[in-house]
Amino acid sequence: MKNLLKIMVLMLMTTSQANADDTAITVYSTAAAGSISPSQFQNPHANVPGYAMVKQDRMINIQKGQFELRFSDVTSQIDPTTVSFSTPNNPGAAYVLDQNYQFDIVSTEKLLAKYVGQEVIVEQTSGGKNKTIQGKLLGTNGGIIVQESTGSVITLNSYDSVAFPSLPGGLLTKPTLLWLLNGKKAGDELARVTYQTKGMTWWADYNLTLKEDAGKCTMDLSSWVSLLNQAGSSFENTKLKLIAGDVHRAEPVYPQARRMVKSMSVNLAEADSGFQEKSLFEYHLYTLPRRVDLPNNSTKQIELFPSAIAVECSKDLIFNGSQIFNHHYYNPIMDRNYMRSAKPKVKAYVSFENSKKKGLGIPLPAGRIRVSQLDDADNSLEFIGEDIIDHTPRNETITIELGNSFDVVGERKQTNIVVTKTEITETFEIKIRNQKETPTKVKVVEPLYRWRNWKIEIASDKYTKQNSSTIDFDVMLKPEEEKVITYTVHYWWE
Repeated sequence: MKNLLKIMVLMLMTTSQANADDTAITVYSTAAAGSISPSQFQNPHANVPGYAMVKQDRMINIQKGQFELRFSDVTSQIDPTTVSFSTPNNPGAAYVLDQNYQFDIVSTEKLLAKYVGQEVIVEQTSGGKNKTIQGKLLGTNGGIIVQESTGSVITLNSYDSVAFPSLPGGLLTKPTLLWLLNGKKAGDELARVTYQTKGMTWWADYNLTLKEDAGKCTMDLSSWVSLLNQAGSSFENTKLKLIAGDVHRAEPVYPQARRMVKSMSVNLAEADSGFQEKSLFEYHLYTLPRRVDLPNNSTKQIELFPSAIAVECSKDLIFNGSQIFNHHYYNPIMDRNYMRSAKPKVKAYVSFENSKKKGLGIPLPAGRIRVSQLDDADNSLEFIGEDIIDHTPRNETITIELGNSFDVVGERKQTNIVVTKTEITETFEIKIRNQKETPTKVKVVEPLYRWRNWKIEIASDKYTKQNSSTIDFDVMLKPEEEKVITYTVHYWWE
């Protein structure tokens, strides 16, 4: 009896597995870039921001005329309205007349409820001794109530196990699709079933190791894909694909977030060195050339592409005294004290061009990028900052904000302003100080935010016009040097 009970417990606890002859999964993400932390999905009931297309090929026995077929091993989060059935080797060999999705999965509570009024065997340990109770199950509310053959009634608030003579009808060990099919003729046939399921998603993480040598900046870049499966089924030896793109879905309750990016096709690596990438419609498809196991309630990490070594980069210190990064011209800003003075931090950035000539040149899905630098004293990597990168095609520049400079400081103040009904003339003084023991270059960024019509009347240093509303100054500072920049800007309107 004990062996029988142990076997029953194992059957109830075993996770459903998709043991199809051939399984392929394409996973989509609906999460904002860098918004996912693996720890948030340790709860198996968490809302997973993504979905997957599952394709399963399986040999079935077709009967001529109408017959029923049970297709188990589908995920517990399947969308039954997306199910597609076909016989690819013999189109039309059978077709679906109707479909039922059965999800009344067996549990201890459901078994007990089904067996009220029937015979059961209960094992209980009390005082170190094992006791077997056999009788009719009368109730299950707040414990179980059993009436023995002698007529006596026993209530049990705790017990070791309950043995049932059989699995009652209507209860399933796995979610199951039940089809009514119409077959042309009897025989074995390959059936292909595809469907969408919730509970799966993926995201990209990047690790960047920064190297600085005599003013030259290089970096090593590696990337990992994290794949989360909480769909309610495990998949063994499955083909895996990832879709990167802004795929629209008609979901009024859950609006779609931005996802990955489109660009031209490029091979990432050889078949055994990571995902292979190509264009698909207006999206990107990443295919893993080997098969993987995807256990239920697990997160798996897979290398997205082989590490890129010695990629050229640049380190930049940027001072934006106004701290205005995006602005729009609605009306002239005539407040004399607007942005009169400020002393914000000088920010540190690392940027690199995603091109082959710089040592990279592959489409990069959006994700979190973590940056480390080698400490020569003990040859250890030290974390120096992280940022979120957007979906980046080849030949575009990626800029990563790392933090604030400790030894380079700046301040900005208005020294003069003249305001009339149709004009403003304003003068600023910007001071940059380098307290390092080495020379340092700083880019001073100045948004011209008061109005769209502007002209620099005078400037102490050469400047560059970045765009229609921004200028910048490149400043070289010797150790412990202070540099003062002044400029006057004139605005006008009618």
